[in-house]
Amino acid sequence: MFQTYEDIKQWRLETIPSIADDHFQLNAFHDQVMYQTVGIAKTKLESEQGIPPAPFAFFLMGSAGRFEQSVWSDQDHGLIFESGDQDYFLKLGDEISHGLAVAGYELCEGRVMASNPLWCQSAEAYKEQVGAWLEEASWQSMRNFSILFDSRVLYGDEELLLQLKQDAFTMLEREPQLYARLMENFEFIKKGVGVFGQLLTEQRQGMKGEIHLKETAYFPYVNAIRILALRKGVSDASTLDRFISLGDTFPFIKEYEQDFRQLLDFRLQFRKEAANYEKVHLLPIERLSREDKQKLKYLIRRGNQLFAKAKSILKEEGAL
Repeated sequence: MFQTYEDIKQWRLETIPSIADDHFQLNAFHDQVMYQTVGIAKTKLESEQGIPPAPFAFFLMGSAGRFEQSVWSDQDHGLIFESGDQDYFLKLGDEISHGLAVAGYELCEGRVMASNPLWCQSAEAYKEQVGAWLEEASWQSMRNFSILFDSRVLYGDEELLLQLKQDAFTMLEREPQLYARLMENFEFIKKGVGVFGQLLTEQRQGMKGEIHLKETAYFPYVNAIRILALRKGVSDASTLDRFISLGDTFPFIKEYEQDFRQLLDFRLQFRKEAANYEKVHLLPIERLSREDKQKLKYLIRRGNQLFAKAKSILKEEGAL
């Protein structure tokens, strides 16, 4: 369909404005843009290095993995391959990262990309890596583990990633005290509503008068559902899919699912004019009507309630 990364970039720029208000159309389009980019990168590398030496999967992480991207997004992705030469797949990862950057997705500052050996490994090496992360149980290793858990295959053999997640669930079942370490990672949530009911804006340089939607409103929902999904062995990456998968086990979360859907729509309502990825999560309070402010405060409080309930469940089950 497309011959160059520049062609894909043009397609992206022309199409985004028409779907920016629809969460599902927007994220399905991001998937298509990335899928086409990976296809070009794979074809280019095959012409230079030959066909891949083993079955592989290219997977998305972060907001892309959760099917929750906004208008702008950075890169969070990895490669997993059955066996064989890591050098080949690192070159593929590097080419994919380059292509996505040209298409309009900023490089990840933390290098959570398939061009990084940490996120480009064989299935067996990933299994050993996950085991090492859980054994170390440091703040960073648990963060890496949770990043990997928010993953889904975009291109290639889905079974490779699914088996890795199943192995991770088995490891967690053997060491339930690890949930406490994971919860420590998830509890770093920026407070969004003050004691007097006011929205708390950023004080950092260049952000004053703005509220960080991702850190204050969005993370409590994502983190609460993630920890419950880990606890119950749910391999879905999307927060909405996790809500659905967990609904029978925890009927109360269905009402919070509606709140989360409202938050996704609320976010897009004000994000069309964002100029880049850095600005896409920042919302100037002055742009909000009184009704918008009330709605946002409600959604923030509901997310915090859900997170508290998730933590309570793990305590009741003896995992914390």
